[in-house]
Amino acid sequence: MEEHPLVSIISVNFNELEATMEMLVSLEHSAYPNFEVILVDNGSKQNPGEPVLSRFPDTKFIRSDENLGFAGGNNLGIEIAKGEFLFFINNDTEIVPGLIFQLVTQFKKIDQLGAISPLIYYHPSVANGRKNLVQFAGATEIHSITGRNQTLGLGELDNGQFRIPESTPYAHGAAMMISREVLEKVGPMPTNFFLYYEELDWCEQIKNAGYHIYIDPVAKIYHKESLAVGRDSPMKTYFLNRNRLLFIRRNRSKLQLCGFWLFLLFIAIPKNLLMFTIKGKWGHVKAFIKGIAWNISNDKRKTTAHGWAMPKTISS
Repeated sequence: MEEHPLVSIISVNFNELEATMEMLVSLEHSAYPNFEVILVDNGSKQNPGEPVLSRFPDTKFIRSDENLGFAGGNNLGIEIAKGEFLFFINNDTEIVPGLIFQLVTQFKKIDQLGAISPLIYYHPSVANGRKNLVQFAGATEIHSITGRNQTLGLGELDNGQFRIPESTPYAHGAAMMISREVLEKVGPMPTNFFLYYEELDWCEQIKNAGYHIYIDPVAKIYHKESLAVGRDSPMKTYFLNRNRLLFIRRNRSKLQLCGFWLFLLFIAIPKNLLMFTIKGKWGHVKAFIKGIAWNISNDKRKTTAHGWAMPKTISS
């Protein structure tokens, strides 16, 4: 590996030009000497190409006329990426100087490293001004019965408890680096999900190919989180529940899937419907039912017809 291999930084914009510009500004202070920036616009209402390229003329800009989802947008960037490493970051993130150096270095140190994420902080703008409130410091395995897992460090103040790189089942889609070697063996992001769970499914494929997933808390990034979808929207309810089931269908055994269906039918569905009904969130009720129903009528390998009208903003 050369001393400073080319890193392709890929990010997707969807109606968030201000956040995207702030992300691009932060990349100017990365300190890493050899990277390219690829920005994919995922069918925004207004084409941001002119303001982006006038301020950042070296950016490689791709415009899609339709919203291709998280994986679809990133895969457009992959098509033109030339880097030995590919670093996927959300457009609502801002990097900390030294981040890229640190992650690239780990590929030299850790044998069979497949993907790695930095320590992810909530951006101070969504954390009441706090600069060290953790969003992601790794994760636990997704439980085969409940389809859920835990995010390590979530909501903790970083007081130095996260110090060394650790193995983790999943990287975080808001900031994850992979190598060209892994991409060629595993292929691009799975487009079955459209929104949420695609990086988790991708990590399963990476592990199945014999690679490891890591979190490196020395490298840090700030995340404004869920600007495009909203923190509480029927669309989020739809895709989280649709894709939780889809993930289990694609990555667990038939016996484990049976257990998950029993949990879903007798615990998860009644609990969620009761919760949404008590709160009067009828849009969420419809979205929840629709997400479950999608899995009954669609093959687990299906890569189109995600079942939700996009782009669309729906209030709760």
